[in-house]
Amino acid sequence: MLYAILAHHSEDEVASWSADEDAALMLDLDKIHDRLTEEKRLGPAARLGATKGACVLRGPGAGTVTDGPFTESKEQLLGFYVLDCTNRDAAIAAARDLRRVNPGAIYEIRPVRLYRPGVAFPLTEVNNP
Repeated sequence: MLYAILAHHSEDEVASWSADEDAALMLDLDKIHDRLTEEKRLGPAARLGATKGACVLRGPGAGTVTDGPFTESKEQLLGFYVLDCTNRDAAIAAARDLRRVNPGAIYEIRPVRLYRPGVAFPLTEVNNP
């Protein structure tokens, strides 16, 4: 079964990290990513851009677009993973591995009810916050 693991963190805290601190965290996370990839369990994963570039579309008809940030919480959704896990406990174990190297993050684990893989995108790396 597929699970989405949504990574929430304080955007201000993450933005305060130096490039070296961020790179060190990514190296630690990549060890988990590599293991999950070898186990053929890791699907799409993304690190999202800053909430200042976010917007929301809501309302009737064509809807209204509202610029972000738009949440009223201490943490923001900063990324996500899609994992193939045998059950909920396996998804929780994967989230615990991620949190072990990124203890400031909160990981929300949700079953995926519909998944459409689409066409693979090229890998991207953006150096802008």
